[in-house]
Amino acid sequence: MSRFSQFGNDLHSGKRSFNVVGRRNVLYLVSLVLLVLAGVGVFGKGLNFGIEFRGGTELRVSSVQDVSNYEQRAHSVMDGTVPGETTTVTLIGDDTVRIQTGDMSEQQAEALRAGLGEEFDVPTASVTSSLVGPSWGQTVTQRAVIALGVFLALVTVVLSLYFRTWKMAVAALVALIHDVVFTIGAYALLGIEISPASVIGFLTILGYSIYDTIVVFDKVRENTAQAFDTRRMTYGEAANLAVNQTFVRSINTSIVALLPVAVILVVGITIIGPGTLVDLAWALFIGMAVGTYSSIFIATPLLVHLREREPLIRKHDTSVQRRADRVARREARRGGTVVEDAPAGTEGDEELASEDEDGVHVAVPAGSTPPPARADDGTGRAPGRQLHPYAQRGPRNQPRRKRRR
Repeated sequence: MSRFSQFGNDLHSGKRSFNVVGRRNVLYLVSLVLLVLAGVGVFGKGLNFGIEFRGGTELRVSSVQDVSNYEQRAHSVMDGTVPGETTTVTLIGDDTVRIQTGDMSEQQAEALRAGLGEEFDVPTASVTSSLVGPSWGQTVTQRAVIALGVFLALVTVVLSLYFRTWKMAVAALVALIHDVVFTIGAYALLGIEISPASVIGFLTILGYSIYDTIVVFDKVRENTAQAFDTRRMTYGEAANLAVNQTFVRSINTSIVALLPVAVILVVGITIIGPGTLVDLAWALFIGMAVGTYSSIFIATPLLVHLREREPLIRKHDTSVQRRADRVARREARRGGTVVEDAPAGTEGDEELASEDEDGVHVAVPAGSTPPPARADDGTGRAPGRQLHPYAQRGPRNQPRRKRRR
């Protein structure tokens, strides 16, 4: 744990750094591959909608003593009563068998109840049937779409006002859409059933993802404002530092959030069985994991990509680069070591420091005379300026100017 804490401190101080912004093209490619896989799942394999969306009949056989080969036994009864119907059989808990099939008449439902009760050796009263129409699922879908649209609109307005730039809102929305699309694609690839609880989970992960993105963006705003004041980092470097400073925090938050969801998911699959709790846990687990990825590796690199061509950003980055080039040239000529924010003067055997016209401290060995301020070639003369010959003897020996009468 101490090593992990030291690793986090190194990332926060800049001693270690992941070049997230600089490798954004690779990250874009990774996200593109994930979205392509999601598209293959949605348009190739298709989504597995629950009975609430497609409509049909659901039968439940309760208090079953012997659940061995429950799928084959239920299918045999279904094929004998309503042959040709698509049927899904699942075990809920330890003693309840759920059968979901298409629409059927009341006579067919009663025949199925009797056949299932006889097959699983339970009274007919322990077999319940319910007819679910698709209109309820369609209503839920329509309201979810409306809620999604309102949510995205409010997020755009709030982020634009809070961060004073619409490009941060665009980057956050792209990350949100990335999370939703990938989560739906994962549902299709894994064959997970989409129920109304899953839709609620989709809307829930939007809030988690936007929260994580805002935390990173707030640090980006703080670092970039400091970079504009000091002119020591480009916009991209300041944003990359913000990602590294919030990296460990984002990972820790995600782990703490995913652990209880993972426990619910495992318990639901192994003990409870399919149901609302499992459907919600699937959406939260996949959405939180991909939301952490997008807030770190998608939102901030995309923000830098959108803003680096702004005139103010380009002017700042050019100034920082020119300043770095000048410092490198002076350091090479003088043979000293460039020290950022070094104290102007030390004692003993420590190196002396001198500040040039750009505010950069250049250290020279102890015992040597620090280079004069505003010197460019080591001669003591500013570029393009010739000093009066008497100036070398001191200010008292300089010729006096004649006063005008």
